[in-house]
Amino acid sequence: MSPETAIPVKSPAGADRTDRSRARARAARRHKLLVHGARVLLLVALIGLWEVLARAAVIDPFNFSMPSRIWNQISQWALNGTPQGSLWEQIWYTLYEALLGWVIGVVGGVVLGIALGRIRFLADVLGPYIKVLNALPRIVLAPIFLIWFGLGPASKVASAVVLVFFPVFFNAFQGAREVDRNLVANSRILGASNRQVTLQVVIPSATSWIFTSLHVSFGFALIGAIVGEYIGATKGLGLLVSASQGTFNAAGVYAAMVILAVVALLAEGLLAFLERRLFRWKPADAGDGR
Repeated sequence: MSPETAIPVKSPAGADRTDRSRARARAARRHKLLVHGARVLLLVALIGLWEVLARAAVIDPFNFSMPSRIWNQISQWALNGTPQGSLWEQIWYTLYEALLGWVIGVVGGVVLGIALGRIRFLADVLGPYIKVLNALPRIVLAPIFLIWFGLGPASKVASAVVLVFFPVFFNAFQGAREVDRNLVANSRILGASNRQVTLQVVIPSATSWIFTSLHVSFGFALIGAIVGEYIGATKGLGLLVSASQGTFNAAGVYAAMVILAVVALLAEGLLAFLERRLFRWKPADAGDGR
């Protein structure tokens, strides 16, 4: 056989590495399926136990309701609407307030966090005031915002902003302070200006810190919107909770909470997807694939 027609043969070492990689991938898939299956089984078991205990009157179904009643309440709202209007309108109203407050809080937290992390004088001047504001119980500001901005969405957006701002700010601030000083020094040696160092070195290095806070902050935005609606609103899921509580409708309270949980999980999944897309360059954890 001539050299031109020789069939390439994979080396034993290369074949062994390929087999190990395939085995790790299969093990990772099996582990993922096992985890998802265990989660579903746990949820089904908890819901079934709740239903059985409520029907047997071990727990008071009037106060604790039961999953079947909660499902019926959600179905009734979805098909026939709520006293305040369509269920989808209430969901969108709350989601709009939370999203707007989240975006404003994230942008403000990132900009101010990076600025104070980069400018020592600014951090020394504003640091004590930010610590004092962070120490305040921010939920109690919701009634004040209601007085300032009325029953419309502005008061709920303000509540969401103050809850989102601080976790994002502190993560951005810490991320800016934790940048590798060698990278900054090398950039300056190469002639980078302060603006270029901030945009091309500091912000990319702090991105993982910022994304860590984003996972938590959207839940805070939802809390701010719901608390504001609960205190006073014309629409929204928080108003559904308040109205259900006022009529001693436990199923309505739990139904609104279930809807909120679904919205929060979908938002968390979207953030996790975006994080994976943005940080594809990061190596996998050391424990992965074992």
